[in-house]
Amino acid sequence: MHWRSTHDCLLGFLLLAAIQGLLLPTDLFAAESTTAQIQVPEFEIDTSWPSVPPVRKLGDVSSFAVDADDNIWLLHRPRTLAAEDFKSAAPAVVVFDASGNFLKAWGGEGPGYEWPQREHFLHIDYQGNVWLGGNYCAQRALPRLRPVGDDQILKFTAQGEFILQIGRSNQSGGNADTLNLHQAADAAVYPASNEIFVADGYGNHRVIVFDATSGDYKRMWGAFGNTPRDLDRCPPPALSSVPSGPGPDQFSIVHAIRVSNDGLVYVADRENRRVQVFTVAGSFVKQLVRREAPFARNLALSSDSEQQFLYVGGGDDIVIVDRQTLEILSSIRLEGMIGGGHQIATDSKGNIYVAGSTRGMQKLTFKGLLTTTAK
Repeated sequence: MHWRSTHDCLLGFLLLAAIQGLLLPTDLFAAESTTAQIQVPEFEIDTSWPSVPPVRKLGDVSSFAVDADDNIWLLHRPRTLAAEDFKSAAPAVVVFDASGNFLKAWGGEGPGYEWPQREHFLHIDYQGNVWLGGNYCAQRALPRLRPVGDDQILKFTAQGEFILQIGRSNQSGGNADTLNLHQAADAAVYPASNEIFVADGYGNHRVIVFDATSGDYKRMWGAFGNTPRDLDRCPPPALSSVPSGPGPDQFSIVHAIRVSNDGLVYVADRENRRVQVFTVAGSFVKQLVRREAPFARNLALSSDSEQQFLYVGGGDDIVIVDRQTLEILSSIRLEGMIGGGHQIATDSKGNIYVAGSTRGMQKLTFKGLLTTTAK
């Protein structure tokens, strides 16, 4: 009788407290579950990809891009090969099918355009055109390279026929220059406006936008949408840490850029270890900073229709981010992985291609969504 009366009293107190707002009903079950379950992409390394013809030699692999047919486009630096391999160097642009079989290769010096000295980025636009650029400055004094700056980007057909050059080699006038780039690191065409958004880059520290057909200048901006200021250091410094708070009001190395289907521009500010988000007009939206480790070396969007995930390469891993909230969900860190890479790309099946520069290249095969606990 004593236990029952005590139990009835306790139950009566809890019900009264709930009615009076002193204790929410969910509090009664707080001990049962305090974490949320989420789904994140899962990957494994494809050690058989790709199949490079033995007569072709690849230098440092700088960038990947994927076309509408899921052909994989690779950009490498032939002039980084050792002397004994240089004579067998493949052209800078190499194309594989989805299975990794070699299809074709082209690129290099030619009439009517200025090929970059140090190949850095490759992008395939919605019309199948190929955009590329370099990040060389003369003070690097690298073997086989002429002492001129890569202040231009180039546009070709898929067959390697020259279409357009924006900027001129060694002609940069700094961040205010609307005609020339200055060691551009990446670019992406936004189909809705037919504009190319350039991460410009190593010498300049801005996003600059051009008409993708004519090459005419449209607009530019710096970190937080500020006016970009000149801070041209060659080679640029590598920062070992970042300050607390929102970070500097200027970009450091603007190393990667992606434009989502719904018109948001994602910018990797590498040395400041942050991703900043803008509207296509250049208005700042928000940012993600990860101070504790190398971060924002590269970017890629997931291949689902909503582009739910943003992949952000760092030092040893690729961080999986909720694109809309910028919440870090998980990270890809696999045994045998070459790290977060130099530049990355995704295909329509969700696979990730990692261009590791001096560390080679890798394909991460999408295995499906894994249910896990949110961080």
